[in-house]
Amino acid sequence: MEVRQLRYFVAVAEELHFGRAAERLHVAQPAVSQQIGRLERELGVRLLARTSRRVTLTGDGQRLLEEARAALAAVDRVRAVAAALGAGHSAVLRVGTTPGVGPRLSRAAAALRADVPDLSLALVDGTVTAHLAALRSGELDIALVRGTVAARDLQVTQVWHEPLQVLLPASHPAAAGPTLPISALADLTLRLPDPATDPALHDAVRVACAAAGVAVHTGREVRSLEDAAVEIGMSSQDATVVCGCTDAAPIPGVTLRTLEPRVEVPGTLLTPPTAPACLDALVTALR
Repeated sequence: MEVRQLRYFVAVAEELHFGRAAERLHVAQPAVSQQIGRLERELGVRLLARTSRRVTLTGDGQRLLEEARAALAAVDRVRAVAAALGAGHSAVLRVGTTPGVGPRLSRAAAALRADVPDLSLALVDGTVTAHLAALRSGELDIALVRGTVAARDLQVTQVWHEPLQVLLPASHPAAAGPTLPISALADLTLRLPDPATDPALHDAVRVACAAAGVAVHTGREVRSLEDAAVEIGMSSQDATVVCGCTDAAPIPGVTLRTLEPRVEVPGTLLTPPTAPACLDALVTALR
C-alpha cells in the first residue's frame, strides 16, 4: 500500500468524481483509476461503486475512509516534524492560556512528550480577544480558553467541561455539606476576576444565579487567586467562583465546594486553519 494510493482514494471519496479528483490532485484521470484499482486489489475489498453516471462509496469504502484520512494525517505530521527538525527548529508550542487550565495543560504536556520528546511550551497569558488576534497573526500556535467561541477563520474544538466551584471560608455554615447550593451564594460576598479576563465564568455565574432567582452581593475583583484565597480564609463570608482548581493544593481556612445544581463551563481549544502537527495528540491529552 502506498501513501499516494490513499490520497487518491480520499480525493475520489470526497469528490465522488474521478475527473474532479484528478484535477484536485494535479494528475491524469487514468492514473487515479489505476492506483485505486491497485489499492482495492491489495486490500481485497471494493471501495468504490462506479457507473457511467456516478461514483459512490461502498460500505467497506465508507468504513475505510476515516482510517485513510487518519493515516494521511499521521504521515503529514511526521513530515512536518521532520521538516522542522531538518531546519534546526526545536519543537516549541506557543500556547495562549486561561487562568485555571494549568493542571490540565501540565498533564497534557507530559502525555505529549511520549510522541514529541523534544516538545517545550511557551505559555502566554491573555484575554480571549488577545488570543484570537495572536492566532490570526501567527504569534500563537494554539490557545486554551473557556466558553464557546465563534471564529470561522480558526479551528474551534470543545475539548472538556469543568464544573463551577466556590472557594469559601471553611468556617462558613454553607461549607458543611459536600456541595454548595446555589442559593447559598446570596449569603456570601462574591469576588470574581475582571470580566475581560474570564468572560465565560462571569456569564455562567450570571445565568445560573438568574435561573435560580439568586441575587448576589459582589466584592472586590480577584486579581490573584492565591492572594484571594488567603483573604477568603481570613474572612467570614467572602467567596469566589473558580474553574479547573480540583488539583490545587489545600489552603488553610478555605474549602472548595461544587455548585448544586451543577454548572459546567466548556474548555475550548483554538488553532489556526493550518494546525500544529501534534494537534490530534494534544486534543487526546487534554481530554
